Amino acid sequence: MSLTCGIDVGGTKIAGAVVDTAGQILVERRVESPADDAEAVEEAIAGLVHELRAQHDVTAVGIGAAGYVDAARSVVMFAPNIAWRDEDLRGEVERRLDLPVVVENDANAAAWGEFAFGAGADVEDMLMVTIGTGVGGGIIAGGALFRGGFGAAAEIGHLRVVPDGRPCPCGNDGCLEQYASGSALVARTRELAEDPAARDLRARAGGDVAAIDGPMVTAAAADGDAFALARVAELATWLGEGIASLVAVLDPAVIVLGGGVAETGALVLDPVRSAFEGALTGRGHRPTAAVRTAVLGNRAGVIGAADLARR
Repeated sequence: MSLTCGIDVGGTKIAGAVVDTAGQILVERRVESPADDAEAVEEAIAGLVHELRAQHDVTAVGIGAAGYVDAARSVVMFAPNIAWRDEDLRGEVERRLDLPVVVENDANAAAWGEFAFGAGADVEDMLMVTIGTGVGGGIIAGGALFRGGFGAAAEIGHLRVVPDGRPCPCGNDGCLEQYASGSALVARTRELAEDPAARDLRARAGGDVAAIDGPMVTAAAADGDAFALARVAELATWLGEGIASLVAVLDPAVIVLGGGVAETGALVLDPVRSAFEGALTGRGHRPTAAVRTAVLGNRAGVIGAADLARR
């Protein structure tokens, strides 16, 4: 049995696992991410792999990196939360490990994990949208990961939906991420929190508007709080309409929603479906893609990265 190691590198943690050909995790570990020091991150990755391979015979390593990865799956051109700028991550890690390494964008790796072993395993064309602090995703077309001409495809959160809208750290204004992410949900809720309808939510926050966070809003919505439900519905509408625009271009058979916000289940899934179906081009005269929640959770990235390394 061919065993590979999947690594998921984020701004705060590095997760790693040994994964078999069926996508099953045999052993997993995580360490803190020294995100402000590129060399220290690479040392941490190598140390994690050394620890994992001490127990299993690993043949290759796949790394899911939170950043723009070049077409050769080697260089991280830019990472917003890690000190990588034109960093030959594959070369640096291969040198430390003497193993073949593949580097992929972390959202792409998660999308591949869901396609190969999760919610998209029954189709050949899939769109994954992850909703957490930001909005990310991945595209599977004809059974292959679509990476674009330069390796930077599927930056779903930076689809511009409002000309001259809310400023985005990417440098543009009006990106989907500024309306449909967990961060956007919190910002919008705080902005409107002095509304009398928000008194119960303010009470949950101890009267401190700055203490309102995403889990607090979704918990209030799950308890039936009308103000919180309206904020979640607003996010879901933006997301569903954004997905409809992407579907007009990509025509996937399945849309998979992942990330922390999506884990709220029907609370977000139902209004996203409704908004998507209401905005779909040609609705009523074409097949409508199924909208599903991801099934691999936060392990999708390591599972996908490990499988990409094997392939």
